Amino acid sequence: MIGRTPPAVVLDGAALAGSPLLTDGTVDAVAVPVAPAGPGDEGVQPRPGSAQAAARYGVDLAEIAERVHLTGAAGEAYVLQLPRPVGSAVVLPWSDLPPRLVLVGVGDGTPGDLRRAGAALARATRGLGRVVTTLGAHRGQSASDQATAARALTEGFLLAAYTPPTAATKSSPETPPAELVLLERDGGRAGAAVEAGRVAAQATWLARDLATTPSSTKNPAWMADQAVRLATAAGLDVDVRGPRELEAGGFGGILAVGAGSASPPRLVTVTYTPSTGGRGAGVRHVVLVGKGITYDTGGLSIKPREAMVPMKTDMTGAAVALATVLGAAQAGVGHQVTAVLPLAENHFGGASYRPGDVLRLFGGTTVEIANTDAEGRLVLADALAWADATLDPDVVIDVATLTGAATLGLGKQHAALYGTDDDLVAALADAGERSGELAWHMPLVDEYEEAVRSDVADLRHVPSDKHIGGGSITAALFLRHFVGQRRWAHLDIAGPARATADRHEVTEGATGFGARLLLQYLTDLT
Repeated sequence: MIGRTPPAVVLDGAALAGSPLLTDGTVDAVAVPVAPAGPGDEGVQPRPGSAQAAARYGVDLAEIAERVHLTGAAGEAYVLQLPRPVGSAVVLPWSDLPPRLVLVGVGDGTPGDLRRAGAALARATRGLGRVVTTLGAHRGQSASDQATAARALTEGFLLAAYTPPTAATKSSPETPPAELVLLERDGGRAGAAVEAGRVAAQATWLARDLATTPSSTKNPAWMADQAVRLATAAGLDVDVRGPRELEAGGFGGILAVGAGSASPPRLVTVTYTPSTGGRGAGVRHVVLVGKGITYDTGGLSIKPREAMVPMKTDMTGAAVALATVLGAAQAGVGHQVTAVLPLAENHFGGASYRPGDVLRLFGGTTVEIANTDAEGRLVLADALAWADATLDPDVVIDVATLTGAATLGLGKQHAALYGTDDDLVAALADAGERSGELAWHMPLVDEYEEAVRSDVADLRHVPSDKHIGGGSITAALFLRHFVGQRRWAHLDIAGPARATADRHEVTEGATGFGARLLLQYLTDLT
């Protein structure tokens, strides 16, 4: 089922030493934090709860850490399994305690370190029922810092607890993630932070589920159906335009890209309006446009076989936009949010669009086609122009797995961030830092405008001169022509949208990158 719920994270105000959970038989493991040695220290350093746990279990944490080469770095984890006494009258110090003690490195205790710690704990305890932990708690911590720590730990745990859905008929039973109990002294503010972390993680789970679904199932109609189902359940407004409405509306880019496929395109809008109503004092309208290519063969400019394999994830931008508007509703953000999802399958056939064609996009702009494998910017251009003309947004943000050039320039850890408004760009970059989904501000180089000039149309959608380079920049320059005078930003997530292996809170395959960043931006927006 698309739209699964992550495991529970529960707050308990008891201290580790006094928590009744430790002896009531419902807890399978106790996780305690350790940190790297500081100046003048020897070995790893215990953090709140570690010393009490060591005393209750009767173990020497320093000796264990040295034996297993635990340094306290963020993301390390070691499970100490303690045998129960059988047939003995001797009552050991830990005989009534959970049978596992998990040592987890928290590094410097920054939000990024605690996300890694939470992720390591999720992987180390998968298959257990319940885990109690003091991770993130520090003596002398302010309530605000405690809440930030609790959220980071929650996000890391839930994000790493994700497993992709499978269609295998003979797979082994899924090993479910554990329930996490956080021992926190201030349940009020920390409780709100934990809920915010859970909402962000659930949005990422949804984006991952959608992007992971194979394209034999996931065509434009299927994606539209999922949007309708999820939006309706959340009480949001949703609208779907099919081929007939797209033709009548002049959406030449979406129609051309989808023309070669047996699965016709769609344009979906999902709108969340806060309880205070639409436009008003302090209420902004933010439009999120997500590239929704449900499979990309490259069209007539066909991709090599190897490059096609991950193309079921080429609709990640649409998945992120949908997950964000649903998350915004769940979090009750104070701004109106509309997700616009242009959905098409870029296939090839007798009706395929061709290099050399001239398309007329929404609003009348004509575009010369040079490469049918640069289809994403065409569907985005239609959707952006339509949003500018009909939705009257205060802010427009598009998100897309758009260019290999962004991956070459920034690798797999950063999205390429472009924009026409310095404050908007700064806010998105800050939201990336705070959420752990990093975005690097890239320039819109005006001197490269010649790359999108055409002799036979208003614009050319890819450069004719290969020596210009800057493929991610020229794609952004092309999109800029379709946003009017709106405050606009473009997130090229081609690099971080996919991962080849699990790494901390990122899971192998579709990562759902962007949902947490955008939710953080919407939460912070004033």
